[in-house]
Amino acid sequence: MTTQQERLQLLADMIAFSVVDGKLHEKEYRLLSYIAEMLHVPQEEFKQLFHAEPKPNVLRSEFDRIQQFYRLALLMHADGVLHEKEEIAICQSAIDMGLNPSACKRLLALMKSAPKRTLDPALILDTFREQHN
Repeated sequence: MTTQQERLQLLADMIAFSVVDGKLHEKEYRLLSYIAEMLHVPQEEFKQLFHAEPKPNVLRSEFDRIQQFYRLALLMHADGVLHEKEEIAICQSAIDMGLNPSACKRLLALMKSAPKRTLDPALILDTFREQHN
């Protein structure tokens, strides 16, 4: 990620996704806060994003889009409860990002079966590469 504005937009997208089920769980908030810290977003700016109007974001590279999809999937699993609205929203987000729906569904299925819901980065990329053939 190159600019502060891009980092803020990615966080804003994640915040919007985190409340799609109607509430923000404490574990989701902690994960978002951790990601903000990793992206070097000051806490005050991070907190302001919860009150900002979401704007559409177009990620340039496929790698960035895959990475953002995986972040959203991690966020979806953060509270330990999978809501139907979250599954619908993440599939729509994948389509909006131009990602292959089959690869996204496969990745989500792999995450459901993973003990800690995390996947090896190589497996994530391989899942999307399979769909290129």
